[in-house]
Amino acid sequence: MPQIFRIGSYIIYFWSNENDPLEPVHVHIAEGRATANATKIWITSSGKALLCNNNSCIPQKTLNNMIRYIEANSTFIVNKWYAQFREITYYC
Repeated sequence: MPQIFRIGSYIIYFWSNENDPLEPVHVHIAEGRATANATKIWITSSGKALLCNNNSCIPQKTLNNMIRYIEANSTFIVNKWYAQFREITYYC
């Protein structure tokens, strides 16, 4: 799984195979290592981050900090997404 960031014990990453057709731009967050049942965050065309689910049960304060970090780095994430998948669509 392509890791984008590590924040403390959490990793922010893409799945290598993000389905067909490709889902809109998003990242997964898990503690320790990538898992199939991780928290999912959509990235909008305006650079905002929207929580899809918190399957990793990340504490709310930590999750809020990560969402702010993702928003601050959304352009970088979108560029990495394009480099990985060669296409970009947005949830909204």
